[in-house]
Amino acid sequence: MNAHLEQGNGIDSADLLGGVEDLPSLPAVVMELLGSLDQEDLDIAVLAKKVSNDPALTAKTLRLANSSAFGLQVKATTIQQAMTYLGFEATRNLITTAALTGCFPAGRCPGFNDKAFWRHSIATAACARALARRVRFNADYAFTAGLLHDIGRLVLVSRFPERYQAVLSLRDKLDGELIDAERALLGVDHVDAGVALAAHWNFSDTMRQAIAYHHAPEAAGAGFLATIVHVASAVVHALDLAGNPDELVPRVSSVAWTALGMAEEAWLQVFHETELQYEEMSAILMA
Repeated sequence: MNAHLEQGNGIDSADLLGGVEDLPSLPAVVMELLGSLDQEDLDIAVLAKKVSNDPALTAKTLRLANSSAFGLQVKATTIQQAMTYLGFEATRNLITTAALTGCFPAGRCPGFNDKAFWRHSIATAACARALARRVRFNADYAFTAGLLHDIGRLVLVSRFPERYQAVLSLRDKLDGELIDAERALLGVDHVDAGVALAAHWNFSDTMRQAIAYHHAPEAAGAGFLATIVHVASAVVHALDLAGNPDELVPRVSSVAWTALGMAEEAWLQVFHETELQYEEMSAILMA
């Protein structure tokens, strides 16, 4: 947890965590899937059966699985088939993505663009996956971490809609970064809120760490996943995929950029892949 959680001005950690119970709960099977990231001994057939009990979740997941982003040669018509063809980890990501994008109520905070939020998250997931494949890191972890990296913003918007509206106004007035406006007015930021939610939803340690350090990938113990997500988020801002006219491209850690060690040709491929996959995935998820 970040040190500035304890600041007196605004929301303290107890206040933040106290309200996490009021946040939307994910379907039980999705909680199980998110908690299972670092587990070895899973009964995949049992999990597939549980997901299949939710028809809307199943339909969305299968539409994603059969999209060209995943290049299946044979169409998957059941969750079990998707797991067989794509692998368990990739399918778990798609189930999580399908569940999360429909989980939080929209329109609670004037000035906060829910659709742009999800467009950025989906694009960051696609970019993180493309980057991970180039640097031989687990692409499934990268996808999930990219999707979840800013989830704390939804916590703050859901818990404190009026105060978050003031945060957005301050950011616009100062033409600065959102995280600075959050700290100035709330005393906490979306990283703190994301870490609190990750604990409440029992995310794996791998995921919690990526959320905690995606703005500080050069910090000791941040881990390589935070580096991938940090750079992916910046790339997506630079490509303007979320369609936010006043979006600032955040500062990119030179340590993180150098750590990826990619040639220009590889970057161009990543940009292209991100744009293609993002278009298709957001069409399915935002329908």
